[in-house]
Amino acid sequence: MKIIWILVLVACFNGVCLNGVTTNETTRPPFVNIGALLAYDSTIGKVAKVALQAAVDDVNSDPSVLGGTKLRLLMQNSNNSGFLGIIESLKFMETDTVAIVGPQSSVTAHVISFVANELQVPLLSYSSTDPTLASLQFPYFIMTSRNDLYQMAAIAEIVEYYGWREVIAIYGDDDYGRNGIASLSDKLAQRRCKISYKAPLPPTATRGDITDLLVKVALSESRILVVHTFSSWGPDVFSVAQHLGMMGPGYVWIATNWLSTHLETNSPLPSDTMDDFQGVLTLRMYTPDSELKRKFISRWSNLTSGTTGYGPNPIGLSTYGLYAYDTVWLLARAINAFLDQGGNISFSGNSRLANLSGERLHLDAMNIFNGGKMLREKILQVNMTGVTGQLKFNPDGNLINPAYEVINVIGNGIRKIGYWSNYSGLSVVPPEKLYSSPPNRSSSSQRLYSAIWPGQTVQTPRGWVFPNNGRHLRIGVPNRASYRDFVSQVPGTDMFTGYCIDVFTDAINLLPYAIPYKLIPYGDGTNNPSGTELVRLITAGVYDAAIGDIAIITNRTRMADFTQPYIESGLVVVAPVKKMNSGAWSFLKPFTRQMWGVTVLFFIVVGAVVWILEHRLNDEFRGPPRRQMITILWFSFSTWFSTHRENTISTLGRFVLIIWLFVVLIINSSYTASLTSILTVQQLTSPIKGIDSLISSKDPIGYQQGSFTRDYLINELGIQKSRLISLKMPEDYAKALKDGPRNGGVAAVVDERAYIELFLSTRCEFSIVGQEFTKNGWGFAFPRDSPLAVDMSTAILRLSENGDLQRIHDKWLIRSACSRQGAKLEVDRLDLRSFWGLYLICGIACLVALLTHFLMMVRQYIRHYSPELDSSGQSTSARLQTFLSFVDEKEQEVKSRSNRRKLEMASNRNESMDNYSSKRRHIESPPDASNEA
Repeated sequence: MKIIWILVLVACFNGVCLNGVTTNETTRPPFVNIGALLAYDSTIGKVAKVALQAAVDDVNSDPSVLGGTKLRLLMQNSNNSGFLGIIESLKFMETDTVAIVGPQSSVTAHVISFVANELQVPLLSYSSTDPTLASLQFPYFIMTSRNDLYQMAAIAEIVEYYGWREVIAIYGDDDYGRNGIASLSDKLAQRRCKISYKAPLPPTATRGDITDLLVKVALSESRILVVHTFSSWGPDVFSVAQHLGMMGPGYVWIATNWLSTHLETNSPLPSDTMDDFQGVLTLRMYTPDSELKRKFISRWSNLTSGTTGYGPNPIGLSTYGLYAYDTVWLLARAINAFLDQGGNISFSGNSRLANLSGERLHLDAMNIFNGGKMLREKILQVNMTGVTGQLKFNPDGNLINPAYEVINVIGNGIRKIGYWSNYSGLSVVPPEKLYSSPPNRSSSSQRLYSAIWPGQTVQTPRGWVFPNNGRHLRIGVPNRASYRDFVSQVPGTDMFTGYCIDVFTDAINLLPYAIPYKLIPYGDGTNNPSGTELVRLITAGVYDAAIGDIAIITNRTRMADFTQPYIESGLVVVAPVKKMNSGAWSFLKPFTRQMWGVTVLFFIVVGAVVWILEHRLNDEFRGPPRRQMITILWFSFSTWFSTHRENTISTLGRFVLIIWLFVVLIINSSYTASLTSILTVQQLTSPIKGIDSLISSKDPIGYQQGSFTRDYLINELGIQKSRLISLKMPEDYAKALKDGPRNGGVAAVVDERAYIELFLSTRCEFSIVGQEFTKNGWGFAFPRDSPLAVDMSTAILRLSENGDLQRIHDKWLIRSACSRQGAKLEVDRLDLRSFWGLYLICGIACLVALLTHFLMMVRQYIRHYSPELDSSGQSTSARLQTFLSFVDEKEQEVKSRSNRRKLEMASNRNESMDNYSSKRRHIESPPDASNEA
């Protein structure tokens, strides 16, 4: 029995206890395999290799991270080959690898991500920053550094900050380059900027390829060049640009963070190499200063001892090295959370690959990681602080708080001129200091320190030049037949003169750069050319710009960009006018008929109101009806001259009279001023009152040949073509207007104000009638999105501010042969609209006074007549007649009669009392005794 019990205990120990140990070991395995795919000899790879190994060593030396489990790092070298990178990554899928750090290349990541999705193996890449990788298509690809989408947003904000509008993109023609530039295009479009020229290079570009490409770039208009490529041949771009003279003044070079990585990793570079980068702006992923970061930087020299980077220089630590280091720590914490939640590291065969067994590639050896989905979730839930700062993923799968440093390459080093963050944009304050404040993306808050640009200049380049510098700018100028004061060609030369030409030359002289140009006449000089057709020739490439008397109208703005208007010139109507002499009835002209009628009516009304208020008190307002009517009319109209002889006694009458005299004062003053103007200022009249009366008249209308006026009258105002007559010269205007519509002429001419003012300066018999019915101006036309249009607009504004624009106007367009001073078109008659407020106040005062007077009479009537009415029992008509008699009766008589009635009633009451007393005494006295006897 003892032997049996011993065998049972041994069996229990071996079966149960050991099984328990085995289960525990299955939950917490001694090793976890992770892979790393990188190019050992690349700028990023040689730094990442050291950082990854250091991170694995640090994790394995800290038992609190994985609870005793160790990371086993398997590295594969892609040798900068996309093909080898794919092959090496597939090898990881055969070795029970739970996650892969990498791949280093975005091109490789696109292919491997499909495999990772199938086998559920997370890919954690610190260097594959293609924006399209962070999408729903690749759920198992996790970007552990900054997405290039944010880098392109930073570049777009820099372009907008300096006022540039177009850039040229130089990039590698692969997934990484194309997708990055596509994101840049989207971000620029959000700020109304664009990529004017895309310059792709093959991934294996040679120096000859770069030279051919930059020669084409040099012939382009934009001078803002964005280089988005690899550090393997990116420096060659700047070397060739230096050789071609493209690193001088006027150029702006912006490199993505490959340049800062190249400078950090291989610093210090030889001085001749650094000369190729002078004045370049580049970005660097921002990592806040911390104790962890400082400690790791201090260890870097020990970690890289015995290794070299560029030439004999030691390998420098780049931000990619920091993110590679943090990637391992992030993965370790996710694996720890995975194991804590009971995750099981196990693999199973893929049924789709099972059919491939027996093939030489042995693809059936790749297995699905059963816990891949759970591990991916734990990775995205990690919230830790590493050497790069806080590592936490947002719902989109990107790290929170993306930020970059804006760096200017100067001398043998770099100079930080500011920061960009997705939270607050451009700033000279570190981003983490702004996170505690509300985000402020206003233009006034955006700031960078001054930069030194290529050519050692501190002045911000304008960012563009004319394409093909050796060619002169071809500018079309209308060769007019009329109104040559605006623009005209000097006979026998290629020179032009006129108001428009002087404005253009003065504006172009204000530009901070020289513009070679040539003025080319458009038109034969015998007919006025069409301005719309001249603008259309810009879009056809015949001209590079157009200047002259070109009105800015809607259909022209669809074809070209215009500068700020340098003269206002809307459409007006000009018609013959004649002098209007003052006649016998001129004194009636100051007021309109309606004004006269209302004024006379109020004179009568106010007179009647005052009569009503004064009739019961004032003897001057009493008498026979005829006399009272005369009194009302006399009193009313005499107030115009303040000569009324009747005195007002009642308070209400004086109240109404004071307000009425104020109204009369205003009306009298206005009448006097208007009549004075009519009698002293020359008045002009015309049967045409403006565009409305011209449209309804059905008479012929003249317009200038070649002007947009014809199309406007037909298309916008609906005037029939048969009514429009083309006129070429100012003399044609004058003759057609003098002849009139009955003699083959026109009733009026419709043209732009600038022409008409010049036309009228020597022709006093015509005038502008009505109001200007369109608002536009003249400007210079340039191709769409031309930066020269913006610069010329600025120059025109400066001409306006310093008075030169007015000086040029006075030089060419001021004439004094015909002065219109002291003359005006038609009479400025006063109508009721100007005085209805006064009449309203007066009317209200009259109503209030009458209502108050009526209430007082009713009260007085009731007080004096109510006893009699109650005792007499009169009918309603009799009472009304009594009330009217009371109203017509003088108030003093009413009061006297009332007092007499009170006295009579009092005496009657006393007599009655005396009689009553005497009778009572007689009844109460005793009979005489003698009579009794």
